[in-house]
Amino acid sequence: MSPANPSLGRLEPSAPVRITAPLIGATLVGALGGLLFGFDTAVISGCQDQLKALFQLTEGEQGFMTAATLAGAAVGSLAAAKPGDLYGRRDCLKIAAAFYLLCAIGCALANGLWMMIIARILGGLAVGATSVLAPMYLAEIAPASWRGRLVACFQVNIVLGVLIAYLSNLAIGRMDLGDVEWRWKLGVQALPALAFFVTLFLIPRSPRWLVMTGRDDEAATVLRRIGVADVAPQVAAIRESVHGEKSAGSAPLFTKTHSKAVFLAIAIAMFNQLGGINALWYYADPIFTMAGFSKDSSAMQTVMLAVVNLLSTLVGMAIIDKVGRKPLLMWGTVGCGVSLALVAWIFNGTEHRELLVWLFGGFVVCHAFGQGAVIWVFISEIFPTAVRGKGQTLGSFTHWFMAMLVSWTFPLLAKKVGEPGAGLPFAFFAAMMLLQIFVVGRMFPETKQVALEDMDKKI
Repeated sequence: MSPANPSLGRLEPSAPVRITAPLIGATLVGALGGLLFGFDTAVISGCQDQLKALFQLTEGEQGFMTAATLAGAAVGSLAAAKPGDLYGRRDCLKIAAAFYLLCAIGCALANGLWMMIIARILGGLAVGATSVLAPMYLAEIAPASWRGRLVACFQVNIVLGVLIAYLSNLAIGRMDLGDVEWRWKLGVQALPALAFFVTLFLIPRSPRWLVMTGRDDEAATVLRRIGVADVAPQVAAIRESVHGEKSAGSAPLFTKTHSKAVFLAIAIAMFNQLGGINALWYYADPIFTMAGFSKDSSAMQTVMLAVVNLLSTLVGMAIIDKVGRKPLLMWGTVGCGVSLALVAWIFNGTEHRELLVWLFGGFVVCHAFGQGAVIWVFISEIFPTAVRGKGQTLGSFTHWFMAMLVSWTFPLLAKKVGEPGAGLPFAFFAAMMLLQIFVVGRMFPETKQVALEDMDKKI
């Protein structure tokens, strides 16, 4: 689960910078947005069994409840960019923070399925908007020499948010809160959501957005605050880049010229979800319960998977420019496919259940340094500047839409270990990984160390 990095057009030239309190503050607030992103999407895993029993949900209703966040995220990712341009990234993030807060309160106080769904849709809108606006804000507030690291900080915090959600579920689950346990698990998100909302009032606006709205003097003030020494050339470079983007903004995406890039973006976003990674994150506790593990053991194993996910994501980000995008995709997909095939085999029988945590761990490792590390970097590289923003929006929407479908349908097919067809969903995910190996091997180019200006020769 990673956000799309928005296109910034031509990057500003490097200028001497020093680390300042406003720059650190903006980074921490952006990181908190990423943490909420990850927390909101993962915390439902520890509440699935209680909610299903309390609201007497069918498998379809359970899937719909879970997928509601992802439906909201798909809409939010499409709808956020325009308001972000009109009203500013920071101020639109305030609305997202308010939605996170309403989601936490609404879920904690829900008295029925539809109140839960409405609250989760609000949270999904916040997730989708945050996935676009927060990386955009960080990329625009950061001096050129720090941009990559600050945006990467946001992505790492999404994974950290998943880990914190599982740790929170484990801790609350051990408090013996009985029938209201799920309310506390979902409601605790109100604390970081409120912190996110308040701290957004304390950080500066994006200097790029200020230039876009003709407020060059304010942009210069912000650049000085974040540590840029040579401000005037930086403002001029931003102004020139903004002018170029406005000139190219009307270029159509769906043309024959861009057809290969469109196919690649849709394919990598679809396969990212067709491997079942979000089925695992949203239903991790029920999956281990169906395999015969106790509630406490299931919660502990989800925490272990989240730790592995965080470490593997860091490794993938560290080696992507050395190893390349295609090798990571290929070998990561092979590992995912093998792990999922063995999981399907175990679910079709009743032996070797103790291996499940290791197999899911292997799946998470291979996904994190493969598809997880590559998807947004690859999508950001394959489109020409004139349509890069539109291409990334397409990839982001495809990612969230497929995540919604997988999360909605998984409970319809999931069964306890040993029941007829219990391994079917995992066998399907494994088959999709086999298909991805073929598609990536035959059709995906290697984009490592290829200048964006030369990318059209590779696509």
